Amino acid sequence: MERLNQTSSVSEFILLGLSSRPEDQKPLFILFLIIYLVTITGNLLIILAIRSDPQLHTPMYFFLSFLSFIDICFSTTIVPRMLVNFLSEKKTISYAGCLTQMYFTYALGNTDSYLLSAMAYDRYVAICDPFHYVTIMSRRPCVLLVAFSCSLPHLHSLLHILLLNQLTFCDSNVVHHFFCDINPLLKLSCSSIFVNDLTIKTEGLVFWVTPFLCIVFSYVRILVAVLRIPSAAGKRKAFSTCGSHFTVVILFYGSIFYVYLQPLSSYTVQDRVATIVYTVLSSMLNPFIYSLRNKDMKRGLGKLMGRRKS
Repeated sequence: MERLNQTSSVSEFILLGLSSRPEDQKPLFILFLIIYLVTITGNLLIILAIRSDPQLHTPMYFFLSFLSFIDICFSTTIVPRMLVNFLSEKKTISYAGCLTQMYFTYALGNTDSYLLSAMAYDRYVAICDPFHYVTIMSRRPCVLLVAFSCSLPHLHSLLHILLLNQLTFCDSNVVHHFFCDINPLLKLSCSSIFVNDLTIKTEGLVFWVTPFLCIVFSYVRILVAVLRIPSAAGKRKAFSTCGSHFTVVILFYGSIFYVYLQPLSSYTVQDRVATIVYTVLSSMLNPFIYSLRNKDMKRGLGKLMGRRKS
C-alpha cells in the first residue's frame, strides 16, 4: 500500500542516447547534424517545388507536400534534443519535457502513417478507377483526408500520455534511449503498467495496423489491376507511379513493427537502432525516394533551382 500511495518523485529523466562513450559524442553530433540539415533542406525543397509548379498541383503531390511538412516537424521533435545531449555532460530532460516530446513524436509519427495510407488510396483510385479519379479525388475529399490524418493521431497520442502520467517513477530515471519513447519509460515505472500495456496491445495495435492494412489492401487491388494491363510498357508505367511510395512504406512500417510488435521485456539496444530508421532516417530519405525516380518531381525541383539561380 505504501508504494501505491507514492507520487512520482522523478522530476527529470536522463537520456543515455546512442552511446555512453565520450569519444563517440562529437562524431555522433556531426553525423546527426548533417542528417537533420539534409532532412530540413530536402523536405523544404519538395514543398517549395510542389507549391511553385502548377503541374504538381495534383492530389498525389498535395499529400506529398503535407508528408514533407510533417517529416520536418517529426525530425525537429527528436533530433535537436539529441544534438544538445551529444555535447552536454548532463543529458537530462524534464518530466514535462519528456511527456511533451513523446506526445508530439507519436502524434506526428502516426500522422505520417495515415498520410501514407491516404497516398496509397490515391494511387489505388488512379490505377483502378482512372475515369472517376478527378471526381473521387477532388479537393474536398483530399482536404478531409489530410484533416483526418492530422487530427486523429493527436487523440491517440493524448490517450497514451494521460495513462503514462498516472504511473509512478520512484526508482531509476535513466532512460536507455535517445528520446522519450514509451517502452523504455514503462520499464522504469515502479507501479502497475497493466492498463498501459493492455492499451498498447489493443488500441495501439489497432491504430497502427489499420492504416497499414489499408495500404496492403490498396496495393493488392493495384497489383491485380496492373496484371490485367496487356502491354509491358503499361505495366511499367503503372508500377512506376507506386514504386516510391511502396519503398517509403516498407522502410517506415518495417522498422516500426520490428520495434513495437514484441514483448516489452525484450526491448534491447537493437530496438534503438531500428527506431532511428523511422524517426530520423525515414524523414531524411523520403525526399530522395520521391524525387530520384519521379520525372515530374525532378522537373519541379529543376524549375525551382533554376528560378533561385536567376
